[in-house]
Amino acid sequence: MEKEVILIVEDDADIREGIRILLESEGYLITEARDGRQGLELLNQDTDLVILDIMMPGISGLRTCEEIRKTSNVPVLFLTAKTQESDKMIGLMVGGDDYLPKPFSYAELLGRVKALLRRYKVYKGKCDETDREEEHYITAANIKINETFNEIYLSGKETELSDIEYRMLLLLMRYPRKIFSAQNIYESVWKEPYFYTCNSTVMVHIRKLRVKIEEDPQNPKLIRTVWGKGYKFEANHE
Repeated sequence: MEKEVILIVEDDADIREGIRILLESEGYLITEARDGRQGLELLNQDTDLVILDIMMPGISGLRTCEEIRKTSNVPVLFLTAKTQESDKMIGLMVGGDDYLPKPFSYAELLGRVKALLRRYKVYKGKCDETDREEEHYITAANIKINETFNEIYLSGKETELSDIEYRMLLLLMRYPRKIFSAQNIYESVWKEPYFYTCNSTVMVHIRKLRVKIEEDPQNPKLIRTVWGKGYKFEANHE
């Protein structure tokens, strides 16, 4: 079994070393970068996860994530000393998958890492090609989505979604017209307990998903908001 490769982009050498020692003890292969520029140089197709500090000299973590998203859907876990909700939202908007404020426990970090890697491995199709014999699709409106792998076609054209966006769309399309609350979506997609602040996280990802699949994201026809209740996928719309 191939070891998963994790890229740590952190300007604090002590924090970087601590994370490296922890993850190497769990059997991961670690690549280290002291800043965003070096991180972008070290990122490649073998990278399975990026742990990215937001506050760094030179290229910030936010800008680094924007550059990563131009070429890769690899999961990005942000580390930052900032704890305001607005900072978390900015991180998610530029393409981050999860957010861990400093100081954090190694147990919490390891839990986030394992969850992101597990989802990425399953939903990006990083498994034996023989598994593809079992793949099935759901088709509704102008969308065709693979139920096993992160593979989506919009009007016949393959469309790139992040792992979170894929899982969210698949959930909604599996149960068209069913109303999902923010809590339903968060616990189903993130596989973590829901807290009130998670509502904003769901809202940001719904917004990003609409940008990718709706003809007019400001007037969505596929992913509808049911005020006071949640969201639903409307397969048949006028």
